Parts: sequence; C-alpha cells; structure tokens
Amino acid sequence: MTDPFTIRPIHYEDDATVASIIRSVMPEFGASGDGFAINDPEVDFMHRAYSAPRCSYFVVEHAGVVMGGGGVAPLTGGDEDVCELRKMYFLPALRGRGAGAVLMERCLDAARLHGFRHCYLETLYGMDAAMRLYERVGFTRIDASMGDTGHHGCDVFYILEL
Repeated sequence: MTDPFTIRPIHYEDDATVASIIRSVMPEFGASGDGFAINDPEVDFMHRAYSAPRCSYFVVEHAGVVMGGGGVAPLTGGDEDVCELRKMYFLPALRGRGAGAVLMERCLDAARLHGFRHCYLETLYGMDAAMRLYERVGFTRIDASMGDTGHHGCDVFYILEL
C-alpha cells in the first residue's frame, strides 16, 4: 500500500463492510465471546447508530476500499461530559501505516466538537500496538471500567482529558 488513505464519515453503504471488519479483527485478539463489542447490536448498522446526537464514526479508505474505522459516542451510563472511543479496528493491511494516529485525532476532534471533556476507552491485553497509540496520544491507564458498556470481557481501561 503506497497510496495515501482517506478518512471520511461513515455512509449507509459502508455498514456491511464495517461489520465484516469488526467481525474479522476482534477474534484475532480473542475478543469474540460474550462481553465484547463484536456482539453489540449496532455492529450491523453503524451508520444509523452513529447518526445519533453527539456521535461520530469514521471509516478509513485506501484505493476506494474501506479498511478500518472508529468513532466516538456518549459513554453509556457515564457522565454527560465523557465519551467513549468505540470500535476502532483496522484490517491487517492498514496497520502500521499511520492511519490509527490520524483516525484517533479525527475522533478526538469530533469528541471536542460534541462538547465532551473526557474520552474513555476499553481494550484488551494483547492489543499492544493499539495501547502504544493510546498512550502516545495521551490516554492514561485507569484501574477500573467506567460506565455501563456491557464489555465485561475487556481488561484494560484508559481516560483522556480533552
């Protein structure tokens, strides 16, 4: 992959592709059972889910092909000034090319525009490259989960002051 990638808001037509990416990437990291985002009802209709107030989801395209995505939304069961970074996953061919850092900034900019003051995320031990990215951006690891995401399979938690 030598051509640059583009980041844009999700479209309705992207839903099946994004669902396929989520369902192919999460099992790579052992995140396929109960308590993981792979089972969230919104996976099949991401465009509609992220059209709700204070939500944004973006896809990463290369050569016209959607290869990843990520978004922000209010933290379920959390304070109104806290959002959650959600469903940020990339196909292997996109990893290590800088798309994660660019998408992360796009998501955090959207969170600020939505009026959030903090961004929370949940992940798993073993997602080492993702955790390095979160820490480079300024996320701080916290000891326990926040809100009520339903993702009890996650075991690493971060917060960032926006």
